Amino acid sequence: MINTLSENQWREYNSQGYLHLGKVLMDDELTTLQWQMDEIMMGCAPLDYNRMLMQLDQPGTGKLGPQTKGHKGATLSYRKIQDLELDPHFLAYMQNPLFRHICARVYGEDTDIACFRAMFMNKPAKEGTHLQWHQDRWSYLDRDPLVTIWTALDPATIENGCLQIASGAHDHTLNPIRPDHHLSGEQLQDFLQNFEVTPLELEAGECVLLHNHLPHSSGINTTETPRRAFSACYMDAATQTTKDETHTVLFSEAALRIEKS
Repeated sequence: MINTLSENQWREYNSQGYLHLGKVLMDDELTTLQWQMDEIMMGCAPLDYNRMLMQLDQPGTGKLGPQTKGHKGATLSYRKIQDLELDPHFLAYMQNPLFRHICARVYGEDTDIACFRAMFMNKPAKEGTHLQWHQDRWSYLDRDPLVTIWTALDPATIENGCLQIASGAHDHTLNPIRPDHHLSGEQLQDFLQNFEVTPLELEAGECVLLHNHLPHSSGINTTETPRRAFSACYMDAATQTTKDETHTVLFSEAALRIEKS
C-alpha cells in the first residue's frame, strides 16, 4: 500500500480536481468497517449516539429526514451519519499515513489537521436520494476545507447512484458558486457545457481524493443491494467557525487516539 503520491499524480489531481487512489482498505479492514457501520445503524455500537448527527432516508416523500443528534431506530435505511471520528475503527482509518501525506502537501507540512466531518453516506437498495449538483463549502467557516477522501464500502456504480463530478471545475471562476448553495440553473448549464461529467465508479475498498470545490452529484440506487460509503473531510485545525462546535485533531503531536475495544 502506498503512503505517498507521485508528482504525476499531483499534477493529475491539480488539473482534474480528483484522483483515484485505488484500494486503500485491505479486505479485513473493509470487512471491519462494513460490519461496524451496520452495528452503528442498528444501535449496537458502544458509542454516545447523542453526539452523532443521524438522518434517515425517506424515499418517495420528496424530502429528506431531519438531520439531528441521536439514534432514530434500528434500521439499515439511514441516509447519513456524521461524527464517525468518535468511532475508533473509522478514526484509525482517517489517520492513514497516505491521508496524512495528502494533507501535508495541500495544507503545509507544519499545519495541524482536524476533521471537519466524517460521515457515512448510504443509498439503501432500491432507495436513496438524488443529490443535487453542489460544492462542499460552508459560509460559517473562515476558510474552506480543501481535502475530502471518499471511500466505497460497497461497489459504487452508475446503477446504484455513484458520485458524478465535473472534471476540472474545481477552479472554475467564471460563474462561482456561493457557499451552502446548490448550483443554480444557469450555473448547472454552464458547468455541463464546459466540463466533462465523470461517474466515479469504484470497487469496495477503493477511494478517491476530492477537492472540496469540485462540483458533484449522485443519483438514486436502482439495484437490489445498498451503496454504502465513508466520506472524510480534512481541514486546517486553525479554522475558525461561527458555530458552537469542536473538531477532532487528526494529525499533530496531540492527535486524538481512541483504543479499539
